[in-house]
Amino acid sequence: MLEIDQLTKRYGERTALDRLTLSLPAAQFTALLGPNGAGKSTLFQVLTGLFVADAGEVQVAGHSLRHAAVRALAHIGVVFQQMSLDLDLSVRRNLQFHADLHGLPKALARERIDAGCAALATSADLDRPVRELSGGNRRKVELVRALLHHPKVLLMDEPTVGLDPKSRRDLLAAVRADVAARGTTVLWATHLVEEAEAADRVVVLHRGRLLADGTPAGVVAQLGGSGLEDAFIRATA
Repeated sequence: MLEIDQLTKRYGERTALDRLTLSLPAAQFTALLGPNGAGKSTLFQVLTGLFVADAGEVQVAGHSLRHAAVRALAHIGVVFQQMSLDLDLSVRRNLQFHADLHGLPKALARERIDAGCAALATSADLDRPVRELSGGNRRKVELVRALLHHPKVLLMDEPTVGLDPKSRRDLLAAVRADVAARGTTVLWATHLVEEAEAADRVVVLHRGRLLADGTPAGVVAQLGGSGLEDAFIRATA
C-alpha cells in the first residue's frame, strides 16, 4: 500500500534520508522508531508532499507521488508532530473544512464527523473552539480529521508527544481499531519504545538509514539486547 524505494533527501551536505527502501502492506501497524534527528519527520514531509526528495520514488496505493501527486495524496491521512488545527474555529468547523477539501458530500461528512467524534469520546466538544480543548482531545480531533476521507495510509508523526498516559493509550487504541475495521496501513513515527512494542512491525531509522526491520522480537534479535529498549539504545547511542 505504501512503497518507498531508494528515497534520498539532503539539506546541503547533510543527508537526512539515505536511500531508504520500505514496503508497507494493508492492515499493518508499523512503528517507525528512531532517536531525534533520525530522519522521521523529513520522511513524513516527503511522503505528504511538503518536501521533494532528491532521489527515489514513493507510491501510495499504486500512485506515484512524483508523477501523480494528487491521486497519491488523496489516499493519505496525516497527523503531524505539530498541532495543525485552527484554534479559533470549533471542532465541527475544523472537521467540516477538511471534509470540504476532500470533496465529501455534506451528509456523508456529517455522518463521519459524528461517528469519528463518538468513537473518540469527543462528541461533547463538537461546538467548542479548539483552543478550549486539552492537548489529548486536540490530538483526538486531529485523528478524526485524518480519517474522515477514509485514507488507505495513515501517517502519525510522534502524535503522543506531551500527552498523558491515558491519552496516549486512547490514541493508540483508536488507530488500532481503524486498522482492524478498514485495513488501514499505519506508519507511526515515535521515539517511545513502549509504543513500538505494541506494533505489528518495527522499523528502526538512524541517521537517515534503515537499521532494522521486523517484528518487535525480530528487531531485538537483529540488534541484540535484552529487550527492544535495550536493543534500540545500543544501536543508536
